[in-house]
Amino acid sequence: MALSASSDVIVLLLGVVLASLYLFRDQVFSSKPKTSAAPVKEAGGHGDPRDFVAKMKAGKKRLVIFYGSQTGTAEEYAIRIAKEAKSKFGLASLVCDPEEYDFENLDQIPEDCAAIFVMATYGEGEPTDNAVQLMQNLSDESFEFSNGEHKLEGLKYVVFGLGNRTYEHYNVISKQVDEHLTKMGATRIGERGEGDDDKSMEEDYLEWKDGMWDEFARVMGVEEGQGGDTADFIVSELEDSVAPEKVYRGELSARALTRSKGIHDAKNPYAAPIDVSRELFQNTESRNCVHVELNIEGSGITYQHGDHVGVWPSNAEVEVERLLCALGLSDKRDTVIGIESLDPALAKVPFPVPTTYGTVLRHYLDISAVAGRQILGVLAKFAPKPDAETYLQNLNTNKEEYHAVVTEGCLKLGELLQLAAGNDIRASPSTENTTAWSIPFDIIVSSITRLQPRYYSISSSPKLNPNSIHVTCVVLKYDSAGAHIPPRAIFGVGSNFLLNLKYAANGQTAPLLSEGSDPASVAFPQYAIEGPRGAHREGTIYKVPIHVRRSTFRLPTNPKSPIIMIGPGTGVAPFRGFIQERVALARRSIEKNGPDALNDWGRISLFYGCRRSNEDYLYKEEWPEYIKELQGKFMLHTAFSREPPYKPDGGKIYVQDLVWEDRVQIADAILNGKGYIYICGDAKSMSKSVEETLARILGEAKGGSAEVEGAAELKLLKERSRLMLDVWS
Repeated sequence: MALSASSDVIVLLLGVVLASLYLFRDQVFSSKPKTSAAPVKEAGGHGDPRDFVAKMKAGKKRLVIFYGSQTGTAEEYAIRIAKEAKSKFGLASLVCDPEEYDFENLDQIPEDCAAIFVMATYGEGEPTDNAVQLMQNLSDESFEFSNGEHKLEGLKYVVFGLGNRTYEHYNVISKQVDEHLTKMGATRIGERGEGDDDKSMEEDYLEWKDGMWDEFARVMGVEEGQGGDTADFIVSELEDSVAPEKVYRGELSARALTRSKGIHDAKNPYAAPIDVSRELFQNTESRNCVHVELNIEGSGITYQHGDHVGVWPSNAEVEVERLLCALGLSDKRDTVIGIESLDPALAKVPFPVPTTYGTVLRHYLDISAVAGRQILGVLAKFAPKPDAETYLQNLNTNKEEYHAVVTEGCLKLGELLQLAAGNDIRASPSTENTTAWSIPFDIIVSSITRLQPRYYSISSSPKLNPNSIHVTCVVLKYDSAGAHIPPRAIFGVGSNFLLNLKYAANGQTAPLLSEGSDPASVAFPQYAIEGPRGAHREGTIYKVPIHVRRSTFRLPTNPKSPIIMIGPGTGVAPFRGFIQERVALARRSIEKNGPDALNDWGRISLFYGCRRSNEDYLYKEEWPEYIKELQGKFMLHTAFSREPPYKPDGGKIYVQDLVWEDRVQIADAILNGKGYIYICGDAKSMSKSVEETLARILGEAKGGSAEVEGAAELKLLKERSRLMLDVWS
């Protein structure tokens, strides 16, 4: 018995040895020398594509510029800084999206080089999506660079931040970058720049950059004048050499051009058919608000309550015509052009090519934005007459004059060129009344930013509307200010684009300002809503190019948690989706658990405000139905600022006043019920006032003050995602 067992063990061990020899035969018996794995190569033959230091050395670039960008603005400023470094000092730059690179070798940037960080602050003091890993590496003291330490001694750096002062965490990401780098021993060049989008990002940048470049020249040992004015692009006319079906006429992607299937996102928007479009305001004499339902069935697009939908508009036809005439391209609007970048690492062609002059101005460049001050000095060189050149040069160098004329007058580039040449900017533009400038088109492409999507809080829930996305959009129209330019109507691009679609989808004609004029002047600008090659219209059905942007603006999963929503005006949009989400859950709960299923649900409070109950009360007919379905758990508080009742002193009542009136229930819901607060709408005044009121309520409920206990409680709620904001300025 013992002998047999021993024999079995020996046989088993022998089997294991033989099996091992077979499995590892190449390593045991091979006479070939061991080799290391080859590094990953780029198509261009360089080493690791995530090694920015190697790219700097290979391209002889002394600057690396990282941008944290959510909408593209920070990237645009990063490219501007790179261009200025080249034109001033002849220095080449590597402009980098930080999520495409590793930062272990940040300490290896050569001594005669520098790093520049152009960082936007997103949401509630968060880094942009592409800068999350960078911020983690900089802040994590356990993260080691190639020197084996969390130190960057010897690194020279520049920081410019992009933010909005109406938000609590103004430019916090650029401040954190500065603090982390300083703590690690790096040396900042010049002052940290802070751009404020609430006022003028452009002016903040211009005011900062001159001092920064002076200090940069001193620290880096370079002299201005070593560079020169060089073009970013070559524009070529290709009339006979491109097949018509390969020319982009406003398509936003190659898939859209070939009409092939694929994933729909920001790089390939989906042309969503309009199922429903209607006016929400009861009185439309001076204002409009559009409700649009976009069909996404079969598109592969999904969304959640609280997400945003990006709408891709075109520019108003009058502005396209104005700039074509001012550039002397009216007769060449349909000429096919190709655009080639002279330095793809620095300036990528910002839209698909080949295309046409007219298409670029209609679909791809933001020609409706206020003209920037910095570019005016360049454009002045191409003025049609001396006084036009002097006019632009003065605006370029005189900050106060620029603000009084251009900023307050809301002058677009086409209007400014007309004004400088002595043309009437209020007349319908034509070649007869618009002086042509000889500005090379490559300068236009370099100087005007890409036309971006306009984002709207989705006002529906996929639980009730799985195949459609609802948009609630107030139409932007106001009069220009200032004494230098005659007042005229200013129209928001995205909202008036949707208004045009609303009229067309319902078979209506846009209202006219004056029936007697020749031609009659429409009350709203017209847009090419049929899309490129008519792709956005099928019979009476119109389509809108869209994509969905994810959000963290979400309801708690447990319906027992109290919910407090504050959203005046179109700030109510996401809360309509929130209520629909709860209605869908209520229907399922009642079906499963009976009529008493909602008894233990938390209270759902919505504080909504507008001007008058008979003028601009959004979704007035829907709220009673939701109250009924939610069996009284949903409570609506309304403030109509321009109708009685008023405050005892005659002042208007706003949503923050309603919040204060409900302070006992709100304090109990937050402090005892572990409730959630959501604020959506204007960041400049409403959101700030509501937060101040909440701080007062919570501070007093805790036996203290708004400034101390109340502020501390709000801070804690934000950290725990129980106070969330979706605000804009």
